Amino acid sequence: MAAFQNDLTQGSVTGKLIRFSLPFLLSNVIQALYSVADMLIVSRFRDDAAISGVSLGSQVTMLVTSLVIGFTVGGTVLISQYYGAKKHRDVNETIGTLFTLLAAASVLLTAVFLLVSDPLLRLLQTPPESMPEARAYLRICLYGTVFIFGYNAISAILRGLGDSKSPFFFVLIACAANVGLDLLFVGALGFSADGAALATVLAQGLSLALSIFWLVKKGFSFDFRPASFLPKREKVRLIVRLGLPSSIQNTVSSISFLLMTALANAYGGVDASTAIGVVGKFNSFAILPAVAMSSSVSSMAGQNIGAGYYDRAMKTMWIAVRISLVISVVIFTLVQLFPEAVVRIFSDTPEVVSLGKAYLRAFACDYLLVPFFFCFNGLIIASGHTTFSLINGVTCSVLLRMPVAWLLGYPLGLGMTGIGAGAPAATAGSILLCGWFLFSGRWKHNRLGISAAPEPGA
Repeated sequence: MAAFQNDLTQGSVTGKLIRFSLPFLLSNVIQALYSVADMLIVSRFRDDAAISGVSLGSQVTMLVTSLVIGFTVGGTVLISQYYGAKKHRDVNETIGTLFTLLAAASVLLTAVFLLVSDPLLRLLQTPPESMPEARAYLRICLYGTVFIFGYNAISAILRGLGDSKSPFFFVLIACAANVGLDLLFVGALGFSADGAALATVLAQGLSLALSIFWLVKKGFSFDFRPASFLPKREKVRLIVRLGLPSSIQNTVSSISFLLMTALANAYGGVDASTAIGVVGKFNSFAILPAVAMSSSVSSMAGQNIGAGYYDRAMKTMWIAVRISLVISVVIFTLVQLFPEAVVRIFSDTPEVVSLGKAYLRAFACDYLLVPFFFCFNGLIIASGHTTFSLINGVTCSVLLRMPVAWLLGYPLGLGMTGIGAGAPAATAGSILLCGWFLFSGRWKHNRLGISAAPEPGA
């Protein structure tokens, strides 16, 4: 497994963090291109109803993805701490258990979401003209859930071991395949949202198959034999203990953004739906520096916490904040200067551009805050305190994001500007709670009971 390992407990913190986070950032950029490519290509060949359908369908798909990401966070933290503590047998047992848990979860979630897909789309106030497109896109993507789970499991495992390069190449192949299939199905063959969804599912399946083949060929220590997937009770307990709070937090956050979409749909119909979808796609790129740094902090700090290097873990977090904040300030400035240009990348409809500008300018204030929240939260998750992360995320989503969006958007009459302000309001509250938890020293309490293995001969 040596080719896939990277000891993040030694050497320059800044150098290690940059080298680890850059492939992670590029992977996230490329992964975000999945749905953006769908929207861009559909927008070139189809009408706004199809664009809205892809936007709404992909938002529900992200709800499913947020569930798996929560559990993979648990796997990454556990693997990184075991690796930092030099407990390699526990690493392999965690890998097999994680694969099995996610395979079972993918089957269950596919069945559940297929049953509730229409009620969910109605809950979102999906415009009637967009409903057939959104339904087709969502249902086809749901059939590919197992591929999403498989890819995220492999990425989580490798990042826990300190390897952020391999996942980058896996997702690069998938994105190239997705764009090519989009052009084939939507452009050449005349499909609509359903063609974009089919392209995404096939590309994800290809990425998963190639990644498994590559790992086996390169001598990855986990052998992918049936017996190796037998879950270990203690590892199941720890993955669920770590992953379930993160999964719930991600889901609640996704639901709150879905409800913001419902507010926008009720406010301005298909034009508002398209506008919020456009901004959502841009936002998926704008926050990526902070997301990449957060995940890098989780992996790097996790190894250092496993090794007992708490000061190095805290230093990692602050360096990540500074790097992501510089990038986020640039993005915020460009958005405030050229909001119309951003919206026009996806749609030239005057009503969509007008609504999108108002929403984007307010929402963009979040870009100045997310570097602090994501990096703070990355350290908290790395230390195993995912329950606090859950409480923090749910509290701010429920008590701030939705109430502020509704209050400013409707009673105070600010419309899309008010709805967009809900996001930075929630992030500001989360930063205050995270800051209190970190500076109180509570994050240093050992939640997993993992300690470094004794040196040979000690």
